[in-house]
Amino acid sequence: MSFANDDEPSTGGPYIEQDPTVFYDPSQATDTGQVAPEVAGAFKYALRFERGLRAGMTYILGDGTTLVGRSDDAGLFLGDVSVSRRHAEFDVRDGILQVKDLGSLNGTYVNGSRVEQADLAPGDEVWIGKFHFIVAVGHG
Repeated sequence: MSFANDDEPSTGGPYIEQDPTVFYDPSQATDTGQVAPEVAGAFKYALRFERGLRAGMTYILGDGTTLVGRSDDAGLFLGDVSVSRRHAEFDVRDGILQVKDLGSLNGTYVNGSRVEQADLAPGDEVWIGKFHFIVAVGHG
């Protein structure tokens, strides 16, 4: 399969995106089992990767909005075609953590349900494409 190149003049054929988002259904994934709602550190919220190459890693969420996706300007870059370029946002304000889907192809799931926006609590499971996170809180 060949892909159109942005640098080439139009060939008259259809434009094919070089890095398209592909469909992924998190309900078909298997669970890893362990929930880790606390992570050492002086911060309010974090996301612990539960599956894939980053399993066991933790991403600390600062106050304000964090863009998640494959875009160059994403604060949390998830380099997989199951993730849209601008997939979702995590927002920490006044001690509350929310996730908001940005119209992604595969959606954003919280505790097994597809959501447009949801408040999150420690221990909640979040799926963005093939990435499975557990919401954790900092202690220490």
